[in-house]
Amino acid sequence: MAHTQHTFATPGPAGLAALAVACFGFGAVFLGKVGLGGLPLLAAWLVGGGVVQYTTGVMELKDHNIVGGNVFLFFAAFFMFAAALSVFAKFMLLTFNLKPLSYVEGWCWMAGAGYLTLVTPSYFKSNKAIAILVILVDVALWVIVTLDLGIADPAVWKPIVGYLLIIAGWIGIYLAGAVVCNTVFGKTIYPVPSPFIK
Repeated sequence: MAHTQHTFATPGPAGLAALAVACFGFGAVFLGKVGLGGLPLLAAWLVGGGVVQYTTGVMELKDHNIVGGNVFLFFAAFFMFAAALSVFAKFMLLTFNLKPLSYVEGWCWMAGAGYLTLVTPSYFKSNKAIAILVILVDVALWVIVTLDLGIADPAVWKPIVGYLLIIAGWIGIYLAGAVVCNTVFGKTIYPVPSPFIK
């Protein structure tokens, strides 16, 4: 539960925008739009997003927002910083004709997918859009687990992951704009749906 008294304005919109950067970047990778030379650039953008999400997580925790604070902190660590290192490591391995053993990441993403899935019900008390965004990322992460473990057919499932992430990214951008504009104008500029659970 978030406190109503804040010492800073919420950094949530910036955290959502950073999430969108990662969703779009990974979405493009899963859709086959990013070649080997694009991987270091993706890693650089993920580091930038990690800074934003780490800051967001810490500030949300300071304001006693247990859900947003912990999820943003988790995303900063694994969806951003660890992913940036992973993307760059894959670039280096592929550059030297070595095959990345992605099944290792399948096991790691299993923990991430499990964590996010278990905290997803807490988002049902937020607006429907953020809940749907989290559900889309849940599904994408579980499919990534099966892809990395060699269970799912990449030809079928990679494009699905790509589109799920891009849709989630657009929801994040919309919500980021809505929070900022609705707060600045003190009225609904961009409508935000009510929660699934009041």
